[in-house]
Formats: sequence, C-alpha cells, structure tokens
Amino acid sequence: MNLGNNSEFTSFTRNCSCCQRPFVHSLDIACTFVFRARVLIERVEMETKHNMDCLIKFRSEIASIALPERFTFPFNYTPHPLASIAAEELQEIVLKHMNWQHDFGFDENPDSRTAGKMFGVLVVKTLDDEIAYLAAFSGKIGDSQEYRPFVPPLYNRLEISGFFNDGEAELNRINAKIDALELHHEWLRLNEELQKMKADSELLLAATRKEIKGARNKRDEQRKNAISVLTEIEFNALQLSLAKQSQDYERNYKRLLKSEKARIELLDSEINHLRKEIDSLKQRRKDLSASLQNRLFQQYQFLNRGGIKKSLIDIFDETVLKVPPAGAGDCAAPKLMQYAFENNLQPLCMAEFWWGESPVLEVRKHGGFYPACRGKCEPILGYMLQGMELDENPIQVQLASKKELEILFDDEYLAVVLKPVDLLSVPGKSEQDSVYLRIKRKYPEAQGPLIVHRLDMSTSGLMIVAKNDDVYKDLQKQFLKRSIKKRYVALLNGIVENDRGVIDLPLRVDLDNRPSQMVCYEHGKSARTEYAVLSRNVGVTRVNFYPVTGRTHQLRVHAAHADGLNVAIVGDDIYGKKADRLYLHAEYIAFRHPILQIEIELESIAEF
Repeated sequence: MNLGNNSEFTSFTRNCSCCQRPFVHSLDIACTFVFRARVLIERVEMETKHNMDCLIKFRSEIASIALPERFTFPFNYTPHPLASIAAEELQEIVLKHMNWQHDFGFDENPDSRTAGKMFGVLVVKTLDDEIAYLAAFSGKIGDSQEYRPFVPPLYNRLEISGFFNDGEAELNRINAKIDALELHHEWLRLNEELQKMKADSELLLAATRKEIKGARNKRDEQRKNAISVLTEIEFNALQLSLAKQSQDYERNYKRLLKSEKARIELLDSEINHLRKEIDSLKQRRKDLSASLQNRLFQQYQFLNRGGIKKSLIDIFDETVLKVPPAGAGDCAAPKLMQYAFENNLQPLCMAEFWWGESPVLEVRKHGGFYPACRGKCEPILGYMLQGMELDENPIQVQLASKKELEILFDDEYLAVVLKPVDLLSVPGKSEQDSVYLRIKRKYPEAQGPLIVHRLDMSTSGLMIVAKNDDVYKDLQKQFLKRSIKKRYVALLNGIVENDRGVIDLPLRVDLDNRPSQMVCYEHGKSARTEYAVLSRNVGVTRVNFYPVTGRTHQLRVHAAHADGLNVAIVGDDIYGKKADRLYLHAEYIAFRHPILQIEIELESIAEF
C-alpha cells in the first residue's frame, strides 16, 4: 500500500506528532514511519473491529480445555472438544434465536416439509489471543445467503442487482419463449401428425416386407415342386418368370420407400422453421448459462494461509473434473476458512453438523457430525489449507494396525478368509495393503483376479478367494445367479420396530461426495435387502441382513436411510455416528464348490 499521498500524513509541519519535537526531515524520518505505521495499525484495527461482527464468544467455560496441536483433517475427524462445544452453542442459536424463513423439516405438515441444512463451526484465535468461533451454513436458507452472526458467502448470488440474478432473469425469459413455442397448438399438431405419419409409414413398409417375404417363400416352394415334373426348358422359363416377380417386388418396395420418405420430409420441412427457432433459443440458453456460470466462478477467489488468492476455476482446473460442480464454494467449510484468513484469525479446529430433516436422496441424521464433501470441497480446502499442519487421517492410522488374515477354508482351488476390520479388499489409491496383496503373498502360484467379491474396508467377515480363472468365473456366475447365500450381523444405533422385512431402495454413487452412496430412483441400480431382528436392548437393535443384491454400501444405506430402517449401523462414520469400529460383520456364507461340486458352508460369529 502506498501511504505517501494519504491526508493523515500532511498535517505535521511544525512538531513531530510522534515525539513532539520540531520536525526536521533529515533527522526525524524514523518518526515519520512510526507515525505512518501507527495510523495504518489504527485503521486496520478499526476495519477488523467492524468486520468482527461474525466472531462468536463462547458462553461455556473453556479455559481448562487444551487447544488442539494441529488443525482438523476435514474429511475424516472426531470433533475436538472445543468444536463440539461450539456446535452445541450454535445449535441453540439456530433453534432459539434465529428468525429463519425455513423450517428445516420440523413442520408436522408433510406438504410443507423441507430438508435440513449443513452448518459448520470454526474455532479461532484472535490477534489478542482470545478463543472464539465462527459459524456458517452451506448454500442458502430460505431466500437469503446472509444471516448474522453467520459468516457471509464469498459471493452473494442472490443480490437483486447482481449479474447472476440478471443472467437468471434472461434465462427465465428464454425458457418462457421455448415453452411458448413447444406448447403452441400448431407446433403440437404438426409434431403429432409427423409422429403418426412415421408410425403409419413404418407399419405399411413392414407389411410390404412381410408380403415380399411371403412371395419369396412361395417362389421357393414353386421351384422345389417344379424341378421334378418340368423339363429343363420349362424349368428355365419358370426361373425367368419367378426372377421377374422378385425384381418387380423389389422395384415396387423401393418406389414405396421413396414415396413414404418424400411424404415425411415434406411434412418435416413445414415444421423445420419452428424447430430452428427453438434450437436457436436452446443454443442461446446453453451459451448464456455457460458464460454466466464461468463468470460466477470467477467471483470466487479463495485465500490460503499465505494470503494468496486463487479462483475457483483455477483450483478445479488442476483436478480431473476441470470444471467446478454447481454449488462449489458455497459450502460451510470454505466460507469459514475464507473469513478467518480475511480477518487475521488463526483457525484451530472445525466441525460440520446436519440440522433438520434428512434430504430425500442422501442419508443425513439430525445433529450428526459430517466430514467436508469430497467433490466440491476437497480441491478448495486442499488449496486453502496449504502449509497448515493437519491431524492425521484416522483411516491411515487405522490401516497401520490391522490384524492378520485368518484362513477358514483352504484347498488347491479356493480359500475362504476372515477379513479383519479396516482392511481393504483390493488396493486403493493411497493404500496398497489389502486382502488381495496378502493373498498374493500367501499363494504366489495363484492366478486370476483372486477376489471374487468385496467387503467394505470397515466391514469384517468372510470372503471367498479363487486361485485360478476357471474357479473365479464359476463363483462369479454363482453370485450373478444369486445362488450364494450370505448373512451379515449388525448392531443398529436405535430401535427397529418390525421383526423382519425387505428394503428395496435403488442406489448410485454420490458424485459430489465419493464414496458415499445415495438413493436414486432415476439413475440408481436395484438394491434389495432382507432383514430379521435378533434382539432389542436399550437404544440398540441387533439384526441379521440377507443382501439379495451386492451394491456398494448397500447394507449401510438401507439401514440408515429414512425410507429404509432409518437407524444407522453403530460406528458408521459415513451415514451415522463414528465409534471404535463399524459394527457390521459378514458371518455366514454358503456356495457350491466349483470343482468338487459339494456345498460349502462357513460361519464366523461376530465378536460384538
């Protein structure tokens, strides 16, 4: 910043305002800089004080709580006690002290129910060594992105005068024109007539082809019957006659095909001018939407700890996606970090929690803590947290202390192993240790893919391993035919009312938050689970699961989702609440031995 032209520095012509001595430029230039620095500091302090309206003081006593040594690893964490207290205090603010235009799904009227929201807290230290916290929510609530004391968005796309709203208004006008044209009675009449003409033409051509085929069969029959009763001259004459019939049928079919094509093209040309107008509007909409999105993304400039800014577009240009997904930059975590860096606050720890009704597709439990999303936030936070010392990824810590594989069945063709909790079935991107690699080391002569089916890293239990391709393919067929019987046991963090039942919820990956799965009736793959309650204790249900299909995270989602059992498995850190482990165990499997052709049944009772 250039301070030389500021008016604050033009008033001291007689005495130095720092030491009150007569000002002599050559001798007192140091005092000049002290004065200028003092003015600058006062200005920064005033601006900081003005900007600190989002800093929330703890109401709880926290003096005895040790500060975290490192910042939270945002994608897998147990909240630090300070973050837990901040979240509890924020929940009270959300519940009692905010005038929301949003009911978070608490309204008992099902017609007016809306989904909840993700909130976040960031515990910080100020320049005065005061410990306080910031709060944020993802996206918007009601019709606003700004509520105090929550930190503001990086860019408020809801401002009435903003370019984004102007662009959306233009998109709405284009959409209205497209709808008007596509719903115009003449457009509808002509399209209906065209579709009918195409259908009638296809029926006519199909009937003609059938007639031609029948005539061909009849000619073949004539040749077959005539060859033994006609002379050679008579038979040749018949051949010429039949060939002419075939040529006539072929010519007539080509004329008919040409005629039908001409009729369709004539009608199609009548509506082509309307189609061109609609296509032109759709292309204009596409171009405007892309331009608007690109300009919007340019408004998001993220700071890292060093105070260096980087745009959302530049951040995602370094990823596989290249283009930011919709909503990137509006999640709670990036907003919290941005505000802290802008206001010289030192981030200490953070946590995010869901407040309200679970969304229709995802699994979110009211009051539950959740990691930052991978699709939108991982690239952004990866940049913003550069240079900061983070907690270790708990998964990596768990992976370092795994038990050995136990072999329950073993012959020259296959093996059945007992996978311990927190061991991958196959190597991952950053972790190589897995059932696959351990099997390769134990059976170096084994060939083929080896792993016939998989268990989640957090799930323990029985797995079949094939030692050659033929055995692998046979077992795969058994899985496809669903002739292999499997049984899981799980502890659920709540009470299941029905004694038994079937859960049928299609699943697909959450593209913004891999590897999480979500229920999706449009793009999801069929997923079906049978269950039976074994016992109910205080707040816990023990169940058997019998998966009919084998989708990723199927049992976990079917247990936790509101349209499933609505009770997460104990220790499910993705769809429920973290514990010492995921209480899900594959305890029974039965299959036909591909070579010996005998039934193999194995059971491993869970240790919980």
